[in-house]
Amino acid sequence: MKLGYTVQIWQEGEHYIAHALPLDVASSGPTPAKARAALKEAVHLFLKIAREAGTLKQVLADIR
Repeated sequence: MKLGYTVQIWQEGEHYIAHALPLDVASSGPTPAKARAALKEAVHLFLKIAREAGTLKQVLADIR
């Protein structure tokens, strides 16, 4: 499945925060690239868990 989402990245102290909209999933890293990579993994795990829990259709409906 392909899912497009917007990523916002900002710096807090020495770390960068990456946030996936409209999924409301976030992660962080020491550089913008590492924060984005960590976010990609977090989104993948979020969607995997939603699928396993049987809530993926509802999650996708909520973001549209």
